[in-house]
Amino acid sequence: MKANFTTELITIIENDAWMLNILEAVRNLHLPDCWIGAGFIRNKIWDYKHNSKRTSLNDVDVIYFDESDISKARELALEEQLKTINSSVNWSVKNQARMHIRNNHLPYKDCYEAISYWPETATAIAVQLNTNNQIDFIAPHGLDDVFNLIVRPTPNFDLTTYRNRVINKRWENIWEKLVIEE
Repeated sequence: MKANFTTELITIIENDAWMLNILEAVRNLHLPDCWIGAGFIRNKIWDYKHNSKRTSLNDVDVIYFDESDISKARELALEEQLKTINSSVNWSVKNQARMHIRNNHLPYKDCYEAISYWPETATAIAVQLNTNNQIDFIAPHGLDDVFNLIVRPTPNFDLTTYRNRVINKRWENIWEKLVIEE
């Protein structure tokens, strides 16, 4: 992973007050192994690389790993808690300790492993604001693809589902510089 992409990612987020507010709200939940990922990061970087304004998000994907309570009810309660902090955001909270069941995988050991199974390498990135107010990130497949505007499946994801997702998302209509691979 290139150090300049790490620095660039952190700088992009640090210069976005909206993202920092979202990250702070999630950090204040004090959830174990907790991150915000997917389009929250991917779209921001693609917008940045295209000199575009913020592309709207369907949701903000909050993930955490807590084997002590894998109930859907806990996730919904956390979404409600976040809505009281910021009702303008469509929050999606998922405990990665239970997502292997939905995905028909062996249990994940943490969020890093869980996101390694996300559809695209450019999507399999998550960030958090740590207790020192610094940006940390996890990216099992690195940052090269997202910064180089390459869309490709992760090694662990089903290709048919990936292809359908790429067609349905129509990303190339929003970010014309993307290179979509199989």
